[in-house]
Amino acid sequence: MSNSAENGKAVFALAIDPGRLTGRELTSIRVAFAVSGLVAIVIGTILLVWTEATLAVIAVLFGLYFVISGVVRIARGVTSSGAGAGSRLLNVIFGLAVLVLGIYALLNPEGSLAVLGLLVGIVWIVDGAAALVEYSTDSSRWVGILLGVVGIVAGGIVLFAPVETIGVLVTIGGIMLIISGLVQLVRAFTFGRGVTGSAA
Repeated sequence: MSNSAENGKAVFALAIDPGRLTGRELTSIRVAFAVSGLVAIVIGTILLVWTEATLAVIAVLFGLYFVISGVVRIARGVTSSGAGAGSRLLNVIFGLAVLVLGIYALLNPEGSLAVLGLLVGIVWIVDGAAALVEYSTDSSRWVGILLGVVGIVAGGIVLFAPVETIGVLVTIGGIMLIISGLVQLVRAFTFGRGVTGSAA
């Protein structure tokens, strides 16, 4: 295989090689995981503790998380110049999808429980699929796979299980947000560990 062919595969690869990232890019990705993880834990805890929250409040909380998660993913795609074009494009596309659905939830907080459940399920499946497709080549790969599986399972439960009351959605959503947040925090500490980053 020629060098140009190898370079082409590297450019459009979906995998993230921490060794190809600069120190600043490594730090920004770790911070992105940490921010998204902390927000997920905080919102998940609020959902579980605030038992009297209305559907509108719950929609706003989910929408807020999705907006933040989408913006963080878009920022990763735009700023990680050391990653392959495929990985960056994937982040931007999935980030935009999550952002749009989050904005919809924020602008329509009085929607039905069924619509909110549909939004939550779709976002988690999309985010989980993105985490599975865009994997890293370091030891944090398994954490990323776990994050993807958690997202897809959570989305599948919300979409296909009979979510007939606010309590069910809040319980499932809160637990899954906290689990997702903890996994993202673990990845924030493990991503690119031992890698100093490229000089570029």
